[in-house]
Amino acid sequence: MHRFLKTIPMKLYLLVLAVILFAFFSNDFGLVDVQKTAIILAAGIDKTETGYTLSAQVAVPKGSDRTTGGTSSVEIQTEGKTASDCISMLYAKTGWVPKLVFCNLLLLGEETARTDAMGSLDYFLRNEYMPDSCFLAVCEGRASETISSQSAIDDASSLAITKLFSDAAIKAGKVMPNTLKEFSRAYYSVAESGYLPYVRMNDQEGSQDAGGNESAGGAGGQEKTQKIYMADKTALFQGGKMVGLLDERETFAFSLLKGEVFAGNFNADDGGKALTLTVMENGGGISLETDGKPRVKLQVSLTVRLCCRGATAPIDDVSSDEVGEEALQSAEQGLKRDINDLWTSCVQCGCDLFELKRDLYRRSPKKYAALKDMIPSPALPAEILVTVETKT
Repeated sequence: MHRFLKTIPMKLYLLVLAVILFAFFSNDFGLVDVQKTAIILAAGIDKTETGYTLSAQVAVPKGSDRTTGGTSSVEIQTEGKTASDCISMLYAKTGWVPKLVFCNLLLLGEETARTDAMGSLDYFLRNEYMPDSCFLAVCEGRASETISSQSAIDDASSLAITKLFSDAAIKAGKVMPNTLKEFSRAYYSVAESGYLPYVRMNDQEGSQDAGGNESAGGAGGQEKTQKIYMADKTALFQGGKMVGLLDERETFAFSLLKGEVFAGNFNADDGGKALTLTVMENGGGISLETDGKPRVKLQVSLTVRLCCRGATAPIDDVSSDEVGEEALQSAEQGLKRDINDLWTSCVQCGCDLFELKRDLYRRSPKKYAALKDMIPSPALPAEILVTVETKT
């Protein structure tokens, strides 16, 4: 073999090397040419009488007219009979090839979510380049208005919204984020239920944008209305449609039942005076008891410390973070009420939020056949157990 290699002419070596170098430098190795590509950061979907409206937030290079730093973006709206038609129209409108691989947020308009959420998501479930870890949420009103709004705290509305779904927000118990993968898995299970965070906008008047630059409205003597976003409510789904809405208290109770809260705060009462408690340890459990009369057991156990009082306290109290017995009992009663309201909301709209049907089906198909119509319903009572202890 070595003798054979010696007989190969040097010109052939050079030719092979030239071919290799040509192949190497002519390949883009999957890199994205931002001048020819629509890098979609987020998409909002609204259902119309004839199909869908898709509002895409597309990243553009820095230094554009919108901002001099951070993540610049433009919002492009297209219409079509399906979501795929809308994506194709995006290419026809701009000449940019749409890329969904960087999409981190899908936003459903409220009317779309109430009509047919899964029909709106079908294209994104089938698209092999769409990340299934993409955040999914419902917004108040139309998704196009939320996507095109100007955030008061970030360069793009989608970036400000996804910040609401951080690990810190989850541990605080104020938001229950969900992804395209998890929402679809719950829908295609026997439970056919699920939940999504419900995003709302509030006006934030100001003459400067998130990057510290004077806004377009400010240049003309008028302040540009910017937005602050909240996602402390949770939308309930059954059969792929939005059927109910949990308020802030019920959302916090849901988070406690899942055992995800750490350093989250909630209020209690101490002799007629308000105080705030901080969760140091959170144990939660949800189970369907089928021995004897069927019932749902909802359990929460908390270890808390005193965060602050709503009134002036003596100096010896300020140095202590322990909670009195009366305040602990008030906390237990308040959480029991919130958990009961949460279960009542699920029963009223028929949402199997805790996927009890799925767990029962896996455990005992025979019992599932007998009890599936009871989950959830007034015929299935809830046993609520709450214990709140102080940190010692």
